[in-house]
Amino acid sequence: MKVSLFCNTRYTGPAPQGVWPVPGDSYSPEIAVSSMNRTLDQMRLGDEVGFDWLTVAEHHFAPFSMSPNPNVLAGALTQVAKRAKIALLGPDIPVLNPVRVAEEIAMLDTISGGRIVAGLMRGTPNEYVTYNINPSESRGRFQEALHLIKACWTEPQPFGWQGRYYQHRTISIWPRPIQQPHPPIYMSAATPESGEFAAENRIGIGFAFTTVHRAAAAATYYRQQAELHGWTPSPDHVIYRLAMHCTDTDEEGIEDLIQASTQATVGLSMTNKALAKAVAESSYYGRDAENQIARAKSRGEIKERIENAQVLVGTPKTIIAQIKRIKDILGPGILDLSIGAQMGQKTLKSIEMFGQKVLPEIHAL
Repeated sequence: MKVSLFCNTRYTGPAPQGVWPVPGDSYSPEIAVSSMNRTLDQMRLGDEVGFDWLTVAEHHFAPFSMSPNPNVLAGALTQVAKRAKIALLGPDIPVLNPVRVAEEIAMLDTISGGRIVAGLMRGTPNEYVTYNINPSESRGRFQEALHLIKACWTEPQPFGWQGRYYQHRTISIWPRPIQQPHPPIYMSAATPESGEFAAENRIGIGFAFTTVHRAAAAATYYRQQAELHGWTPSPDHVIYRLAMHCTDTDEEGIEDLIQASTQATVGLSMTNKALAKAVAESSYYGRDAENQIARAKSRGEIKERIENAQVLVGTPKTIIAQIKRIKDILGPGILDLSIGAQMGQKTLKSIEMFGQKVLPEIHAL
């Protein structure tokens, strides 16, 4: 089994929550630079300790992920990571120019020496507003864009394209991908329609922010459809994303996630830094009855997420057992581990510990 590290380039300063798009009046250039550098540091460490892939994604107009163009971030990673593959999970192709996407990915594949994984995604409904694309067209745009991108990578002669959504007089991209016939392609398969399309076109699938049993049901359908189309997916055709935090004790891991969740709520909802500081220094954490209830709720939610395989948390031994359970239920070839909670040195320690004590065991599965 292979493992990817996903650092979502979260803005670490105060910013509004619960709205989209997020206003920019709380944006700090200094914090943004620090946040970007933190992501690169985490990715560099992931490469050094043995993660197989490093993942980038596309999101717009929000501090949750400052990566509106994952290809730009991937370009930086080609100079930071010297060994791991770089997985693009986006780009969100229905809102983009597919020929441009094909060119950029081919360029990245060349710069990296053939280390790019092409996750071609539909994106979330709200983000279609970003470039004024009708969400009702998303599936049709996605399918046509994917076929066009593959043609850009594989057609040896100049060609034209007259589709429903895209028209080009002539296409012949340079550079061309290093990997032949093209980089590995993945797409989301959360719906039966997506699973059928992926199976028909021999494309790998991925699941994110779901439960392992829902993913297993969708993966079973995908595998059945693939058999009907005359081929059998390997484990590497299935990616499963979930969060990860590796610690010295199981209790420490759960406590860290509770703290990170509580601090994120305070830090991201209060633009008044003095008020946020006063709250943080008060008896708010862990002593008053209201917060005890909130913490108990958080603990229960974390344990439920562990049961649903939405998070790996605890010691290396505990996490290995959790991964073996995921393998038994879903059978993925690649785990994509999200580092969403930012805890400074604890996050770096988690990445390093996972690489040193978990990865050797997982690679043998």
